[in-house]
Amino acid sequence: MIALLTGKPIIQNENKLIIDVNGVGYAVFVTPHTLSKLQKQALVTLHTYTHVKEDALELFGFLDLADKKLFELLLSVNGVGPKTALNITQTGATAITEAVQQAHVGFFTKIPRVGKKVAQKIIIELKSKLGSLKELNLGTITDPKQREVLDALLALGFTEEEAYHKLEKLDVTQPIQTIIKQALKNY
Repeated sequence: MIALLTGKPIIQNENKLIIDVNGVGYAVFVTPHTLSKLQKQALVTLHTYTHVKEDALELFGFLDLADKKLFELLLSVNGVGPKTALNITQTGATAITEAVQQAHVGFFTKIPRVGKKVAQKIIIELKSKLGSLKELNLGTITDPKQREVLDALLALGFTEEEAYHKLEKLDVTQPIQTIIKQALKNY
C-alpha cells in the first residue's frame, strides 16, 4: 500500500495530478481545492489512499492526514465509492460534520453522484462516528507548522488523541524539531 508520496508535480488537470518520485510518475486523484494549493510548488507531499479493484489500482491524495481519515470514514458508508468520497471531502470537514449533525440531506445531494438515498445513508452511518470526527478535531488545525508537528507525532506512534493533547500543551513558536523534542521529553 502506498501511504505517502513526496515528489515533483508534473501534469495537472481538474482532478488528477502526476507526481514524479525519483523518476516514477504516480497518478493521484485529488480535489480541485488541493490542486489550487499545489500550484507552482516545486515539491509536494501527499498522504495517499490506495484503492484496489479488479481492473484498476488508484491513488487518492490529501494534503492533511485528517482529510484522509475523513475520506476513509466516507468510504465506510455503503454506496459511497472513492471518487464520490473525494467529491464530498472537497466541501470541508466542518461543513460535513454540521450537515450530518443537522441531518441536512440537501447538502449531500448537491454533490455529484450523491442521491437522496446515499445522502441519508451518509447521515445515518456517520452520525454514530461523529465522536471520532470531533476527537480528531478535523479542520481546526490550519497552521502548517502545527499540522507538520501533528503528522510527525502520529508517525512516531502517538494516537490521534495523544497527539492532539500534546499539541495543545506545546509552544509552537519554536522550530519544529524543538517542538517534537519537547513532546517526546514530556512523554
